[in-house]
Amino acid sequence: MTQSRPSLDRIVSSPSYRLAEKDTEFLARPELRGVRLQLELLKPELILQEHNIRSTIVVFGGTQIVPPEEAQRRLDFARHMLAKHPGNPRWRRAVARAQRIQAKSHYYEEARRFAYLVSRCCCRSGECHYVIVTGGGPGIMEAANRGAFEAGAKTVGLNITLPAEQVPNPYITPELCFQFHYFAIRKMHFLLRARAVVIFPGGFGTLDELFDALTLRQVRRMQEIPIVLYGRRYWQRIIDFQALADEGVIADEHLDLIQYAETPEEAWETILRFHGEEHLLEEVPRQPPSA
Repeated sequence: MTQSRPSLDRIVSSPSYRLAEKDTEFLARPELRGVRLQLELLKPELILQEHNIRSTIVVFGGTQIVPPEEAQRRLDFARHMLAKHPGNPRWRRAVARAQRIQAKSHYYEEARRFAYLVSRCCCRSGECHYVIVTGGGPGIMEAANRGAFEAGAKTVGLNITLPAEQVPNPYITPELCFQFHYFAIRKMHFLLRARAVVIFPGGFGTLDELFDALTLRQVRRMQEIPIVLYGRRYWQRIIDFQALADEGVIADEHLDLIQYAETPEEAWETILRFHGEEHLLEEVPRQPPSA
């Protein structure tokens, strides 16, 4: 029996005929993971070069640290629900948590103010230095991108695909908003150009990013930069770094990798003094952006 010849349409519509670079199903195969990793490394790298971004200040912090007015609304709602359901353990817990978030909401405005101060000094001779970089999400990340935006500067967001989708905040420079699949490549881009890392209060993700930077500095696998923990009281309650040294699992001098700051101005001055650029302190504007 003679087999009929396939039609040209059937041939050219076959997945095998697609150009490899346009075949998303092919690129998603497990065997192509190495290619995808390389693409995630190269795409932001080339675009950042095109925008003349030479150095960055990385700001980490929790998604739940919202503006004071939003924190107050959440607290009011939790109290309202507890009043409707007196003694309900769920709403008692919700009120307690909302109170703690409301007490930390000032960090949102301070992250915004810090990024504003930094970004006023970022463009020199056509190159962009000390560009604010965040994870691109809400909370402290939004605050930092917002401060840079209000200073009229470029600002970068390194977003990531998550099961509970994280939407980029609206203050990122659109051409500098990136989306990652791989945490490892995203972390690399955080630190490749970093001249400092400033860590505001946050949870697991913030801790992960903090310890990644600390470990690389500890073993001298990255450039020397200050690691600034913003809010000594919070951090000393969450992590007992001194205990690690007392237990002998880190060296005493590793404690010197960490510095603390209590105000946006102090954090910025710490970074400039670390790099011997105190002359830029004269450019620090003393008035914050309007709310």
